[in-house]
Amino acid sequence: MQKDIKPSCVDCGTQNCKYKDRTYPKFCLTTNLKQEDLDWALERYGVERNHDIMVASAEVEYEGYCQWTRVEEIMQFARKINAHKIGIANCIGLINEARIFAHILRANDFEAYSVICKVAGKEKSSIGIPKECEKIGAAMCNPILQARLLNEAHTDLNVVIGLCVGHDSLFYKYSEAYVTTLVTKDRVTGNNPAAALYTANSYYKKKFGLNDK
Repeated sequence: MQKDIKPSCVDCGTQNCKYKDRTYPKFCLTTNLKQEDLDWALERYGVERNHDIMVASAEVEYEGYCQWTRVEEIMQFARKINAHKIGIANCIGLINEARIFAHILRANDFEAYSVICKVAGKEKSSIGIPKECEKIGAAMCNPILQARLLNEAHTDLNVVIGLCVGHDSLFYKYSEAYVTTLVTKDRVTGNNPAAALYTANSYYKKKFGLNDK
């Protein structure tokens, strides 16, 4: 471990915050926690719909553990929080996946409403993005507008399907409805970004600069 790195949860080998029968490391975030931070977080679970979200999430995890797909989990979660109108913020490259998901939602008595990433069709350079970026496509992604249009549609829950890194960040920030993710884009691994982690110590070791680490 590099000397200038402050240890955190990824450096812990016990996970005693879950198991409760092991020894906490000296740097443990749980044992070094400020009470005010814990109190702040616990208080927020009672704000607005946060409590309903936490309860529904726990129930979905318990009831469908290793049985329900992510698609099924999202629908069950939506039912538990009384979300009927489901917004879909999708990448144009995953329009087929978005259509299939919308079809599944409608077949299960939900209302599906999607806004694609290229909505408005503005050129990337029109907002100061370097012109060279238009070589892979001139139209900019518009996650803030996606969020605004879904807000105006009064969706109860929004689902992200394949928004680009960073664009998803802006969508999460501006969405008024709670957001969950169905698909995370990874053009190299067929939208399975965890694959890169599984091969980080073998095929992708050099790619990630891990040869001498």
